[in-house]
Amino acid sequence: MANYDYDIGIIGGGAAGLTVASGAAQLGAKTLLIEKEEALGGDCLHFGCVPSKTLIKTAHVYHLMKNGPKFGLPAITPPPVDFKEISARIKAVIDIIQKHDSVERFCKLGAKVSFGAPEFTDEHAIRLNGKTTSARAWVIATGSFALVPPIEGLDKTSYLTNREIFSLEKLPGSMIILGAGPIAVEMAQAFCRLGSQVTVIQRSGQILSKEDKEMADLVQQELEKEGVAFVLNTAVLRVGDLGREREVVIKNEAGETRTLKAEALLVALGRSPNVAGLGLGKIDIPFDHQGIKVDQRLRTNHRHIYAAGDVSGGYQFTHVAGYEGGVVLSNAIFHLPRKADYTHVPWCTYTHPELASIGMNEKSVRKAGIEYSVWQEEFSGNDRALAEGEGVGLIKLLLDKKEKPLGIQILGPQAGDLLSEWVAIMNGGVGLSKIASAIHPYPTLGEINKRVVGSVFSRKIFSEPVRKALKFFFRYQGKACEQK
Repeated sequence: MANYDYDIGIIGGGAAGLTVASGAAQLGAKTLLIEKEEALGGDCLHFGCVPSKTLIKTAHVYHLMKNGPKFGLPAITPPPVDFKEISARIKAVIDIIQKHDSVERFCKLGAKVSFGAPEFTDEHAIRLNGKTTSARAWVIATGSFALVPPIEGLDKTSYLTNREIFSLEKLPGSMIILGAGPIAVEMAQAFCRLGSQVTVIQRSGQILSKEDKEMADLVQQELEKEGVAFVLNTAVLRVGDLGREREVVIKNEAGETRTLKAEALLVALGRSPNVAGLGLGKIDIPFDHQGIKVDQRLRTNHRHIYAAGDVSGGYQFTHVAGYEGGVVLSNAIFHLPRKADYTHVPWCTYTHPELASIGMNEKSVRKAGIEYSVWQEEFSGNDRALAEGEGVGLIKLLLDKKEKPLGIQILGPQAGDLLSEWVAIMNGGVGLSKIASAIHPYPTLGEINKRVVGSVFSRKIFSEPVRKALKFFFRYQGKACEQK
């Protein structure tokens, strides 16, 4: 057996890479972790999940301050926000979490951490900071970056992506957002609540295009009530930099053009894999604009080189990247064949109300040609939601013809947390009768999960055949009151 400097080398210190590095080191494998940025944590910690959710919370509190009368409180007009203070809070939260992803912690676990931009020189070795280092197995977990499309004038126009938007010196008075995916709509609501005039431009006729249309439309309606403007079925022809303003020329389905102007321009049109500079071509690892090609065990065409997280072109969620890190550990360290299973991947868009989903939605079920039924419960019928002024939204349960869950979508307060019960249910193969008979605390938002399942059984229990059978056996007399 050849001698290598390390048992395993990981390129990328985000969710997937950190999972592999932590597990491998603790299992006794000599581990090297390489990160090109100045600190570990990846895009999620520094430019994604953590700063965005911190900003969203700040915007929500400011929104509540302005809406006291809704809760029986005096009306007040808070002063304008100082975005430098908001940026400082975001950085403070990142710094706290960063300690968990520190070089010191990984060194204590047994992993060597190096910083720089590595490049493969052969199938087992990389060149880093002028030195060649080898490993028996490699994991590419370099993540992704904001896609910048070839729009005319964009290369000469100052614009924002997720890397810049959380560290602005001041709140933009107005903002145009290109795209209407999760990042786009989350930022649209947050900046609108903080005081920016926000316009979202979307090529298709639906925001959050992968989601259930009914749910996505409700999100759009709520954001519009707060002041966000949406321009759908519209293409961007060109953009321009006017100094203090950005200019965006658009064309709708009817072929009509018009010009929009705003102080800031946010580009949120998807993600691209971080593969540049890795030297993948030198070792013949196939990849395209979506990512590195891997098999179900997350191996590239070289069985000892794995790819996990955003760079592999699958679900672009931090929790999926962490899961894939676990799959790599099984295969690369334990040498136990394990395939990635994406059957029950949950996700959430953190607008207010939140939109969370697991499994199939009506759009995907119809496309698959599956026979299904839909069961719904409104948050307007949930006592806790009403007490908290959160009556907008619903849960939608999709069942197959055998009444097994195909998928669940929740639009409402804390939808991402409410979905966790369904994560356990679907992954554990728990029957609906177990949920219907379980005791949920009152008053909680979680009761809506029990209610929607209860409606499935109510149809059977309170049916005419059951009533007739009970009347026959127990001589029940029927209704004591009828309203005409």
